[in-house]
Amino acid sequence: MQWKGLCVLLLVAAVSTILGQNIGDPYKILGVHRRASLPEIRKAYRQLAKEWHPDKNEDPNAESRFVEIKQAYELLSDTERRQAYDLYGITNEDDHMYKQRHDYSQYGRFSYDPFEYFSTHFRTQDQDITLFHKLSVTAKHFENNILEKSVHTPALVLFYTDWCFDCVRSATAWRRLVEALQPLGVTLATVHAGHEASLARRFGVHGVPSLTVILDKQVHIYKEGLSSLPRILEFMRWKFPYKLVRGLTDSNVDSFVSDFEDNRVKALIFEERQSIRLRYLITAFHYRDRVSFAFVDLTSRDTQNTTARYKVQRSMDTMVLLKEDSPEPSATVSTNEIPTETLHQLIEANQMLTLPRLSSQSVLDIVCPIEWRAARRRLCCVLIARDAHTHAHSLAQMRTLARRASERIRYAYVYAHAQPDFIHALANGSGIDMTTLEHRIVVIWRREATRIHYEWLNETWPTCVSCHPDEMEEGGAKGEEAIRYHERLNETKRALEQLVKRLLKPTEVAAYETRVQELVDEAAAGAVWRAVSRLCEWSERAFSAFRTHHALSALSVLATVALVLAAGYFMAYLIRVEEESVQRQKEQRRQQNGAKRNNNETQPEMRLHELRAEKYNGLVRLQKPGCRTIVLVVDMQSRVQLLSKFHKIVWPYRKNKTLVFAYLCVERNLEWFRRVLLLSLGGGELRVNARNCVGTVLALNPHRKYFCIYHAKHPECTKPHKRMSRMTVSLGGRAADPEAGAFIGFTTDPDSSDEDHYDPPLLLQENLLDGLENWLDRLFEGSTHRYFVNYWPDMTTK
Repeated sequence: MQWKGLCVLLLVAAVSTILGQNIGDPYKILGVHRRASLPEIRKAYRQLAKEWHPDKNEDPNAESRFVEIKQAYELLSDTERRQAYDLYGITNEDDHMYKQRHDYSQYGRFSYDPFEYFSTHFRTQDQDITLFHKLSVTAKHFENNILEKSVHTPALVLFYTDWCFDCVRSATAWRRLVEALQPLGVTLATVHAGHEASLARRFGVHGVPSLTVILDKQVHIYKEGLSSLPRILEFMRWKFPYKLVRGLTDSNVDSFVSDFEDNRVKALIFEERQSIRLRYLITAFHYRDRVSFAFVDLTSRDTQNTTARYKVQRSMDTMVLLKEDSPEPSATVSTNEIPTETLHQLIEANQMLTLPRLSSQSVLDIVCPIEWRAARRRLCCVLIARDAHTHAHSLAQMRTLARRASERIRYAYVYAHAQPDFIHALANGSGIDMTTLEHRIVVIWRREATRIHYEWLNETWPTCVSCHPDEMEEGGAKGEEAIRYHERLNETKRALEQLVKRLLKPTEVAAYETRVQELVDEAAAGAVWRAVSRLCEWSERAFSAFRTHHALSALSVLATVALVLAAGYFMAYLIRVEEESVQRQKEQRRQQNGAKRNNNETQPEMRLHELRAEKYNGLVRLQKPGCRTIVLVVDMQSRVQLLSKFHKIVWPYRKNKTLVFAYLCVERNLEWFRRVLLLSLGGGELRVNARNCVGTVLALNPHRKYFCIYHAKHPECTKPHKRMSRMTVSLGGRAADPEAGAFIGFTTDPDSSDEDHYDPPLLLQENLLDGLENWLDRLFEGSTHRYFVNYWPDMTTK
């Protein structure tokens, strides 16, 4: 057999050399999707390797298939090679496109004594760098070992580089950290950030040295220096799962030690401290799936009864392990500081209940281990139950069998409603009705991970509903029905022992065989419950943080902010009360004065001033810089209609303090209007028809000495796209023409020989101001034409 195995290994090596890593799609070979995690890839590899191993498979292509599976697993289990394949399709590690890896063989990592060079010859900084090199790991080792094992074993990983003076200064602190945490079971390693740059970027490491804490595949970066060991340990404490260790007092100890529905052994840690030691916390994290830990503070007055109950000495640390079959401890250890190795040995021997429940795949693997050899098969007797309360006595009777069982026989029970797929597989494989499986016992032999051989016990496990609990116990007073119950129970036990004894023989074959899926993890919480638990965790952690001295500065800042906000709110409240008081007083005065208005109150109106000689200086000559006067030219006939429309158009600008609105009666001030036009146009004589000037709007800028003009016949309003060309012709080409103002439409001469002359339609008086709104928009944008004057002419009084 040994020669045969050696030949297979040689054949595998030879085929691997011939193929030269030229494989197909590794995902298809292993039957996993492209986003599969490393545990899924490992699981698929194990199953395929067992199926296609040349010693077990007689297929002629089994050897090549086995080599192909092995190569696919090696590629996908290496993060860098997997990334190279996903991005570029590279399957050959020696390809010219593949990045050459750094050689770590010279570092001699993971030697028995990593500090053997700390002796009398320790003098230079190079030996400090050698400290990091000793524990340096690759990205592949980090992901395949440290990250995967962090589910049960916490790890501290330091990122460093060669030419880093801060790293050299941190070497002594790192050495103390290794000496303190390595005996507690913490994994410590270093990563060269220069050689493993992709790993450093993926975990957000932007500078060195950088310390990271890895717990349950989560990477937490410690952002402070390495000089303070207590701060690092406190940071680790905060990253452990919420309520990993429960605090016990005399009031809640009974509920804790009597509740085994979580299917875990109870561990009580007794210390003369207010908080549990880190060594026990790390142990609780390692065995949190199998053991429920609680902490008892011996210095508290609320724990005296619990201390006396378990006979704990106050001067020493004590761990007590409890199981469901007895109120007495199943194991106890007491010493000054319990070594981590002792903790592990004691818990490993008592990590399962006397009668465990198949509540997850991990429990099934421990209670019913895989054994493919028939001569060394292990049997697992499983009771199908509904709940612990209904089957309490049946489970108690099963525990008596479990305590006396040999090493090759295990006893357990399973809830039918919690593991429906598992129960369906057993029922379908044997053709039994699902409704008749309650109180039945099935004997299982797990030959492979997904294939089991099993056989049902013909007798149903007996129950006695009307029996008193004392009558169901052995040695107690029994009635007639209780006697019949014990007779049936003894017969069932004998039948089960005979069935187990027969199935333990290597030549015996179980009656049924079926394939099963992985068991459902009953302890896994749903998404909503996880969110609620996380919210409760944050609130309680915040409350706990506020009780420590570290929160003093945070509390002072919060108190200051709250005081400022309260003062601001109080001042706003006083202002609001004062405003309401003033409003009430105004309302009272308004009611007392009746319909009379206070002259000091702002009137919701806009005044239009008449531009005449008495107001000329105030409206034009003495205006402040930046102010403009908007003047409408009217006559007595159109005054009422045009002023009403003008008032409506300029109403939105009433709050603009740089604008003054006025009107000009053209009959009394035609000479002033003609002189303003004449000064801006530069002509000699200008005949102006007063009637044609009605509806003109002047925007005067007294300080800058220019004005903008609006008129319905003005080229700027009639044809905007030809405005500049017409102005050029009118102002430049006809500069000497006394009729130069004709472009405004103020003259009575209708003759024009310009072939580009634009003859607008007939305008009515009510339509003269239709384009004023658009012109005002262009006025405030600065896009209207400006007519400059040397001075503002006088306005005479008639």
